[in-house]
Amino acid sequence: MAHARISANLPPDIDPTKAPVAFGKRALPKLKEELQSPELLTQQRALLALCDLVHDPENVYQAIEIGFLDNLKTLLLHHDSTVRQKTTQILYIMVMHNVGRQGLIQNGVISALTELLDDPVDLCRKNTHQIFEMMAKLPEGTVDILQAGLIPLLVVKLKSEPDEIQELILDTLSSCLHMEASEALATGAITILKEKLTHSSGAIRSKAAWVLLAIGTHPEGKSVLCEEVIPALVSLLEDTDPEVQAAATGALMFATVRPQGRFSALGAEAIPPLLKLVAEETSKARLNAIKTLTMLAELPEGRKTLLDHTDTFLQCLNDPCEAVERAAKIAISVIEWKP
Repeated sequence: MAHARISANLPPDIDPTKAPVAFGKRALPKLKEELQSPELLTQQRALLALCDLVHDPENVYQAIEIGFLDNLKTLLLHHDSTVRQKTTQILYIMVMHNVGRQGLIQNGVISALTELLDDPVDLCRKNTHQIFEMMAKLPEGTVDILQAGLIPLLVVKLKSEPDEIQELILDTLSSCLHMEASEALATGAITILKEKLTHSSGAIRSKAAWVLLAIGTHPEGKSVLCEEVIPALVSLLEDTDPEVQAAATGALMFATVRPQGRFSALGAEAIPPLLKLVAEETSKARLNAIKTLTMLAELPEGRKTLLDHTDTFLQCLNDPCEAVERAAKIAISVIEWKP
């Protein structure tokens, strides 16, 4: 299905070829002065030049050293949309470098960026969410996002943002919720994520399932998954997208750690589609499917059903993947266990 893309084209009155010629470190002090100019065109051209310079990590380091981030934080609230677009683009390029990520953390840029979550320009919001997604890959960045109180805001934004931005939000949530999930749960994340499991986009379905997996790593998250989401996850086991299958199986694996989750999975008839995934040698979900079935085999009803399918697991004992072979051995021992 075709989706509208967020355009990064500049307004017709901005000519990037007329940006100041930049010479690395020597140009940065001059550009810093121009960013503080009252002339809008001067600011825009300085941002265009800086956008080119920050692809070099040495320039990023120098820019942070001479205090550029304070200027950029101020420009995030500029009345001109082009200034905001280029400012967020520069920050996104900076966070691609480790020195840039550390600089944003040390200078409180994450909190400043929260002001752009309601920006009327799609590209400003997209750049902002790209920054969050990159920052969330660092433990310190995740802590910064959590401390800025961003999680409830991101969860709510899943309801209204374009698909392109929803994907970025889901990636950010997936990274952050491995560390802390209580705020997301309190904001009603489960209900929203459950809706995303039926989205027309396979990327959004799979990313929503990965977020649910992250929530399922916490005790309170497992409880909510057992109560509300397991039937929806089981339905995704037969999704046409392998990434969706893998994500759904992973989330289901965590949800069935608890007995309540196992009963719910059996009630949702999870065993047939899980066995099908185990039998498919190319399935990305194979390992998690074996582990999930192992947990279902701990229930008498599950063990009774799986006793008729031990051949499926025996075929995995010669799998080139050591983890699959080991998981299959454990599954067989649990299925064939006798009191």
